[in-house]
Amino acid sequence: MISADRKNNLVPLLEQVRACTLCKAQLDPRPVIQASPEARLLIIGQAPGSKVHKSGIPWDDVSGDRLRQWLNLDKEIFYNPQKVAIVPAAFCYPGKGKQGDLPPPKLCFDTWHKRVLAELPNIELTLLIGQYAQALYLNTPNKTSLTENVANFAYYSEQALWPLPHPSPRNRYWIANNPWFEQSLVPQLQNALAKLALS
Repeated sequence: MISADRKNNLVPLLEQVRACTLCKAQLDPRPVIQASPEARLLIIGQAPGSKVHKSGIPWDDVSGDRLRQWLNLDKEIFYNPQKVAIVPAAFCYPGKGKQGDLPPPKLCFDTWHKRVLAELPNIELTLLIGQYAQALYLNTPNKTSLTENVANFAYYSEQALWPLPHPSPRNRYWIANNPWFEQSLVPQLQNALAKLALS
């Protein structure tokens, strides 16, 4: 049972996040976040893409379609904040760079993440999608590559953390070159999610 105080804390905090304009000098602010104190699955990616920036709906693109396929979750469950919290490394689309989207501004993480995650007491499993989320949340003694992080999923899953590659079509070559990901990791992740009984 979630206390009324917990709910009352998160509602105004989410309002603050959605009204944030700290990076307005560098980008067009439109924070995208989904959270509820009841959520048991936490998804931490990098930052919204251009399509999500327009719609305001997290993972509302082909990357989201593939992610939901990996997780074996339909949209009804995925977009239920009482089941799934979506708290990206940065909440706004950072703009285009020479090789895809720009990195998520660290200011967003530094300002909001601890405060938001403190109001999510029921998280049982966390997905760390892409190198930026993994750099923020994986406690590794040395800098490790995304491939190393994902390959060590058995170790991290014991901590209820699952490092994943980004499901963007840009990563199709990585997925093709690492067939163990969809052959071994994805089925084990789906089994772990099934134990959460989100449906």
